[in-house]
Amino acid sequence: MNREHMIARIAHRTTPWDIVVIGGGATGVGVAVDAATRGFDVLLLEAKDFGKGTSSRSTKLVHGGVRYLEQGNVSLVMEALKERGLLRQNAPHLVRDLAFVVPNYSWWEAPFYGIGLKLYDMLAGKYGFGKSRVLSYEETLERLPTLQTEGLRGGVVYYDGQFDDARLLIHLAATAADHGAALVNYMPVTDLLKDEEGYIDGVIAHDDESGTEHRIQAQVVINATGMFTDHIRQMADPETVPMIEPSQGIHLVFERSFLEGDTAIMVPHTSDGRVMFAIPWHGHTLVGTTDTPIEEPSYEPRPFEQEIQFILDTAALYLSRPPKRSDVLSVYVGIRPLVRSGGPAAKTSSLSRDHTIHVDNSGLLTITGGKWTTYRHMAEDCVDHAITLGRLREEPCVTKTLKIHGYRKDTEDLGSLWIYGSDADAIRDIAARDSKLGAPLHPDLPYIGAEIAWAARQDMARTVEDALARRTRALFLDAQAATEMVLPTARILAEELHRSEDWITQQVSEFKTLASQYSLR
Repeated sequence: MNREHMIARIAHRTTPWDIVVIGGGATGVGVAVDAATRGFDVLLLEAKDFGKGTSSRSTKLVHGGVRYLEQGNVSLVMEALKERGLLRQNAPHLVRDLAFVVPNYSWWEAPFYGIGLKLYDMLAGKYGFGKSRVLSYEETLERLPTLQTEGLRGGVVYYDGQFDDARLLIHLAATAADHGAALVNYMPVTDLLKDEEGYIDGVIAHDDESGTEHRIQAQVVINATGMFTDHIRQMADPETVPMIEPSQGIHLVFERSFLEGDTAIMVPHTSDGRVMFAIPWHGHTLVGTTDTPIEEPSYEPRPFEQEIQFILDTAALYLSRPPKRSDVLSVYVGIRPLVRSGGPAAKTSSLSRDHTIHVDNSGLLTITGGKWTTYRHMAEDCVDHAITLGRLREEPCVTKTLKIHGYRKDTEDLGSLWIYGSDADAIRDIAARDSKLGAPLHPDLPYIGAEIAWAARQDMARTVEDALARRTRALFLDAQAATEMVLPTARILAEELHRSEDWITQQVSEFKTLASQYSLR
């Protein structure tokens, strides 16, 4: 993925694109993959960086959603469980099985959750990840040695999937590019073009790096901007009724010692009625999440103090070593683009996670809602609609069996580079050719300079934030360590992107300001 080459393709284009996708998160990139693999000419435009919004800030689970089963949304659970299985099949280098234990502290919990999770297994059918079963007190502690033992009776184990959301997104973008799509970050759509009859036939986009404005024609324009869905819809019709009810969820990241072993904890009922997870992730412990209604979406939402305290208090009920504020290595916040319900106001945790497709009077095709796990099915549904709307040729969806960029079944020999899959060997070659790029960037994190060089050369990283937040996950794992990595990272990027010393100084300053928002220290 070379940004300059992508820009050149836009500049030299003389005929309308079949599909222009606005938004470079899971939904938009998923649509680009689906459409490109059907043979359509696709252009995706992202205002910031790929995954800058919600798609890099998930709970890192590929799952059916036990909570949705309890809510009675069986169809969503079945769809998500099937998509979970397809994603493990198509991206085995990024999706891994993970055991979850529901700890039992009351006599009724083992039979109650045991039966519910057997139903979860049954709904997965041939896409199952493993069979759930009731655990004894001893078996529960063997899996979770740092679990709170007072009152513990045992547990129930079940299996779901885990992934790195930002890395999957980048590999999906690369998959789309491998199949002929053009994708550009830092190119916001500033307006929509309409024909004489008022029907949308393109976009105006601004290249934030060069300042160039591009008028781009398209047969169909798809709005896949997540939490900013209504902003694009208002470009088409300033009087449109908003459809998004934003809600934010926070996650706290701690040292691995808080959750030893390779098993996660799932708490099915917290004091606010949500599910809480404590998960081993990239050598750390990830705990979340909350569900707090907010007025307006933003790219860098801040955690509310009550959210932080809620997670600390809830975690303290289940971990033998209660975490404190000073133990938090990073806090990150994501915004869910939930679709408003038609009835009276409801808690955002009860709003549907199903996706919604909407076509307004000017022909703008909007897809929103949904969840990471079901991105592929959402994309298939969206492109089917786009074919009808844009009178494009009928082409079948092929993504059910499409191997995602980086596909590699066995990654055990790749060490810390396992998430790159088949790209890992090329990163090792970079490190072998330049010993400085083979050195760790920080003793507390597994990243080396070659990963930064790769991010600039192949993954379209344009800033230090891109490299440390989404191409690697340094900022999300340890904000202080990421801050200490900023100068060598900026120097590597500057060399790769041919930037000046002034650019390095500015990047270092901007990243330190950003990283301070991820730290509670």
